Parts: sequence; structure tokens; C-alpha cells
Amino acid sequence: MPRIVGVDIPNQKRIEAALQYIYGVGPLTAKLVLEEAGVDPNKRAHELVSEEIQRITERLQARLIEGDLRREVQQNIKRLVAINCYRGQRHRKNLPTRGQRTRTNARTCKGPKRMISSGGGAAKK
Repeated sequence: MPRIVGVDIPNQKRIEAALQYIYGVGPLTAKLVLEEAGVDPNKRAHELVSEEIQRITERLQARLIEGDLRREVQQNIKRLVAINCYRGQRHRKNLPTRGQRTRTNARTCKGPKRMISSGGGAAKK
């Protein structure tokens, strides 16, 4: 497996798709990086020569990806929580922050349903 910017990318995939395994690299970024590096996007990852990998790595290091991007996102969330704005409050409570409804749905954020028991056990006659 070729290793680019500290990430092992899959061997058998086209390099354009394989680059998207790097956090912060989507379809458009992958296409632009390959174009700047002069690498054929249809080439498979295992077919890359070391100089092509080096050119791709240089282009990617100029962008905000992987650990730096994750750190920046976390700092932004911490800032929102610290200034106690609406989005920060939603992050603190683990609820959707972008206006989605929560009366129904939002189970991923809210967690499993809580069962409400009557507290009496078996029904009385």
C-alpha cells in the first residue's frame, strides 16, 4: 500500500478515489491535486512511481488535511461551546446543530430511546 501524508491508501483503487481516504480530501480536491502533480487520475495506486507519490505529497502538504484539519475543527467546536452561543449549547447537549427537527428522528445524536415505565409492575385487578 502506498503511504501518502501518513495514510495508507488502497492498492487496487484508482488514485483519484484512493486519495479520498485522506481526511479533508474530497473528489474535487483529489482531482485538483492530481492535475497539479501531473498524474493520470485513472492510474491505480499500486502503479504509482515514487516520484509521482512525492509530487502528490508535496501538493497535499500545502493544504489543510488530516491532523491539522481535525485539530482546527475541534478548536472551532470548543470555541462555540466556550462562548455559549446556540450552536455551542447544541454541541454540549449532543443535539443536531443545523436546524434539524428532534421531536422525531435525530436518534443518532440523542441515543437509544428511553423506555418510560409505569412504576407499578403488573396490572392490578
